[in-house]
Amino acid sequence: MPSFDIVSRVDLHEVSNAVDQANREIKTRYDFRGSSAHVEHNDIHISIRADDEYQISQIRDILELRLTKRGIDIRCLQFSEVRESGNNAQQEVTVRSGVDSDLARLLVKRIKNSKLKVQTAIQGDQLRVTGKKRDDLQSVIELVDQEDRTLPLQYVNFRD
Repeated sequence: MPSFDIVSRVDLHEVSNAVDQANREIKTRYDFRGSSAHVEHNDIHISIRADDEYQISQIRDILELRLTKRGIDIRCLQFSEVRESGNNAQQEVTVRSGVDSDLARLLVKRIKNSKLKVQTAIQGDQLRVTGKKRDDLQSVIELVDQEDRTLPLQYVNFRD
């Protein structure tokens, strides 16, 4: 039976490269000269540090631009609030990957309500869709693409 998986993956190596590029640009920009502004990358967490909230927003723009140029969808980023203390400000960013259980349940519900003859199963942080016809699976992909979601999804592991 044909099947495919709905996943949300982020290439962490490309995220690391984008953070390095952002740090290089911060070092060369005139408006950051003499400040302690920089970006740190640690697995799925990114820390933006600067002197004030305005510089944080400037660094965030640089980081989003670098991530976009490297093919990373910025919808996978979850920004926390900017924390200011004394002479410096900090913002934590989490790189989200994997389909969380709430989104998976929502997608399963929407697929079942569409009355397509497919079966869906939640498998950890991904969703497996199985059906008898390839056309039904393509209809599921179109249905999921029409959803307004906050997480980028990919369709992988298609088997005929």
